[in-house]
Parts: sequence; C-alpha cells; structure tokens
Amino acid sequence: MTSTITLAEALAAGTVVLDGGMSNQLEAAGHDLSDELWSARLLAERPEAITEAHLAYFEAGAGVAITSSYQATFEGFAKRGIEQGRGAELLALSVELAREAVRQARGKGVARSLWVAASVGPYGAMLADGSEYRGRYGLSVDELERFHRPRLEVLAGTQPDVLALETVPDADEAEALLRAVRGLGVPAWLSYSVAGDRTRAGQPLEEAFALAADADEVIAVGVNCCAPEDVAGAVETAARVTGKPVVVYPNSGEAWDAQARSWSGEAGFAAEQVEAWRASGARLIGGCCRVGPEAIGSIARTLSAAR
Repeated sequence: MTSTITLAEALAAGTVVLDGGMSNQLEAAGHDLSDELWSARLLAERPEAITEAHLAYFEAGAGVAITSSYQATFEGFAKRGIEQGRGAELLALSVELAREAVRQARGKGVARSLWVAASVGPYGAMLADGSEYRGRYGLSVDELERFHRPRLEVLAGTQPDVLALETVPDADEAEALLRAVRGLGVPAWLSYSVAGDRTRAGQPLEEAFALAADADEVIAVGVNCCAPEDVAGAVETAARVTGKPVVVYPNSGEAWDAQARSWSGEAGFAAEQVEAWRASGARLIGGCCRVGPEAIGSIARTLSAAR
C-alpha cells in the first residue's frame, strides 16, 4: 500500500482527486502513440516517460495515479510478438512505474496521501478499433471473464491500492469483470463509458450500476471517458442505486474519431463543475482523455476550497 490509509477509508472521509489522461500527457511530451498498444507500448520502449507523466499529475494535485495498463493485454502483446511471460512483466511494470512516481513525488515534497490504481480496460481496447465505445462484442459473459481474469491476476499480484475497471461500455462486460475480481484480495472501482443515461451498449444506467451494488470488492462506481454533460445524471443514479462513493473522470468534451484516430470539436470541461458532482455523491474526481495536469490542478484547488 502506498498510503497509511486505504483509498476506501479516504473516500469515506472525503473527496480524492484522480489524475488525468495518460495518453495526452505522453503526447505532450513528444511521444508517438499511433499504435494499437497506445500508451502500453512505452512500457517496453520508454518506461521512464510513464513515470514522468504520473509525476506531473501528482505535482498538479492528484492523489491517485491510474497505471498505463489500460490497453495492455496478453492478446495485444502477442500481436506484437511479445510472449506471455514478458507480457506479465510489462503489466507488473505498469504498477511499479506508478509507485516510482509516488517515491519521486515524496522526494519533491508532496506529503498528502497517494495511491496507485491498476487500470483494466475493456475488451474493445485490445481490438483498437473503437469498439470500447460500443460494446456488444458478440462474446458471452463467460468468454469475457476468461479474457479479463489472467491480467487481473497479474495486476492483483502486484498489490496495487485498487483495480480500476474502467471505460466499460457494456453491462455484460461489467458482469464479467465483477466475477473476475472476486477473490483476488484487491478492492476495485467500476466505471462505465456512457452516452446520456445509458451505457454505450444501450443498457439503462440503473441496471448497469445495480450489478455492483452488492459487490464487496467494489469501493466506488461511476463513469469515465464520457462527455462532461453526461456526468451529473450518472452521479445521481450511481449514488442512489449502489449507495457507494461515486467515481467520475470525463473527457475534455471533444469527440474521438476512431477511424481517423484523432480528436475533434471544442473542449467543454470546466473544473467548476466538480463541486456539483461532489455534492451529488462523487468522491473520486478527475479527468480522462484530453484532460491534463493544468485541469487536474484546477479540480484539486476547487475541491480544496469547497472543503
């Protein structure tokens, strides 16, 4: 554990600031991520860059670093000729790099509690074709559980503070993930990618959140990688349906074009929105794609002033 208190204890006591987008921070530092492995490619090629990205968010005010394992899967690595043993090493390295950022932050005088969340992206992230924003892969819950369980076991074996089951587009996949984390001994949060009041696959959020209501492993439920305007309703629904702390980290408001692999539109994310989210039950608040250290710093200051 990287802090003297657990993340669950911190959420019971107040609000914790998450980091922002890993990919945009790496791209801002000049790294090319036009690859099916996305930021996970740098685990093998430039691991120090990942630590630097985590550190930038800790220095900005984040309390949680989400690892670069979102798109790191045994199947994805295999496509690049990386065998299973090496793939497991890279998954474990993603957690160690975040822990190294904690150590460096301490050396720079960051004294607040810091935690490491091991990212587990959806099946569609491995496909790298935008299907993580659609779900409905044509796989059964059992098949999805078999896909997720091996890397969850590797990540859990590194003892991160929490497993981030994130950007989940489909309630069927959420059910598979909730099965897969059972018995691993590491708490988790579950966050859906949504459009309006439904998952990306079209299921009502009430039904989707209800899957996690009685899951003892799950310490927070919510949404990420969505438009900022979709957050408020999701926070209210997640809090009401589950009674758990809510996690929210939306995108900047721009839209991702999976074919062109580029962002378009105007950013619509404002740090001032977070106080309304907090008042509705959000306890883990940060940003996802295109939300950088400056915005995370604004969120941290906003929440600190509210306290």
